[in-house]
Amino acid sequence: MKKARLKKVGLTFLTMLLTLGPLTRVQAQAQDQIPQENTGEVSQEQTKKVTAKAAVMIDAQTGQILYQKNSRQLLPVASLTKILTLDVLMEDIKAGKLKWNQKITASKPVAKMADDWRFSNVPLVAGQQYTVKSLIESMMIVSADGSTEALAIADAGSTAAFNKKMQKVAHEAGVTDAKIYNMIGLSNGELGEMKLKGVDKDVENGFSAYDMALISRHLITKYPEVLDITKQPLVNFTVSPGNDYMMENINYMLDKMPYAPKNGKMDGLKTGKTDAAGYCFVGTGMFANRRVITVVLNVPDEYQNQFIVTQNMINKVMDKQQPITFEDTKTLPKKYQTTTIAGKKVTLKAEAKTVWLPKNTDINKIKAKVNWDKKSNQADTSAGHLMLFPEKSQPVTINLQVAK
Repeated sequence: MKKARLKKVGLTFLTMLLTLGPLTRVQAQAQDQIPQENTGEVSQEQTKKVTAKAAVMIDAQTGQILYQKNSRQLLPVASLTKILTLDVLMEDIKAGKLKWNQKITASKPVAKMADDWRFSNVPLVAGQQYTVKSLIESMMIVSADGSTEALAIADAGSTAAFNKKMQKVAHEAGVTDAKIYNMIGLSNGELGEMKLKGVDKDVENGFSAYDMALISRHLITKYPEVLDITKQPLVNFTVSPGNDYMMENINYMLDKMPYAPKNGKMDGLKTGKTDAAGYCFVGTGMFANRRVITVVLNVPDEYQNQFIVTQNMINKVMDKQQPITFEDTKTLPKKYQTTTIAGKKVTLKAEAKTVWLPKNTDINKIKAKVNWDKKSNQADTSAGHLMLFPEKSQPVTINLQVAK
């Protein structure tokens, strides 16, 4: 891996740092590399292409796929793995197996990982204690590998044991084909003493873009409070008594950051980078009053391209689609506003649902069909499912009910 270049701190952040007093410099990031300069300037050519090897954008509430490119191809995802790691940790925090203020002692192997210049890190001192909250913050804000390792080992006792938890939570999220080797996203050999025995040193976790979207959706749906962590631009980390430093969030699509979108607002989620994975990014935020999740894997060239490519994907969706809410009889195609059940004409209504459809869509001209429930001939309140097939878009299912 290439050694990262130290980032230049913007004027706003520099002012904040000075007002907070003397802090140690953020350790250079090697896994999630940071560019020397981030002007936010994008060429006209860059604003058009989704140059990621794989990408997907979904509606976080409904799971509707809004854009996809090679979205089911398994690829290395580097530190995007930490989204699943956080999902596991949140489950154990909710179950009382971990506590936010619980203190974890950094072991010598963990401190060695945290002091390795090749990886993304905050310094950890062997024998020093750190709270679960501070370690999670460093894991998600600056992608700290040592912190991630400390959390996983404290939670499960070993990499192998934590992997079993990761497999379980991934399956709960709907992911069945992922290759999971560790909690960080590094190659197996790079974990040193914490590596899996009997497993090739060069293997890395493998997920599809859609897998990462499902895992991210599972996390923010069950534990929306994690966004209070991931949206923070600056967070202090105490390395040891009297030795603090300020972590600057490396997600440059957050509000007021250099690549913050103008047509929405991002509040998460995670970057990733290894030589095998390329630049990877999962984002989430509000666009057209809907929470969306974006995933780009293996984006070429420079660090900022992962954000540019994400914005390109968002633009493609929002230029052509818009969210439409089905919630009553009038919002249905006229052909499906009434039907006959048990010899009686009844009025139907849509079960409240928002879906993305091509702009300027005439709902009455969309190809559609209804799958009637078996009980519908008994005038059951659930009448069936309306399937819409808009051109150049994913099919959409709307639940139908008998209006009372």
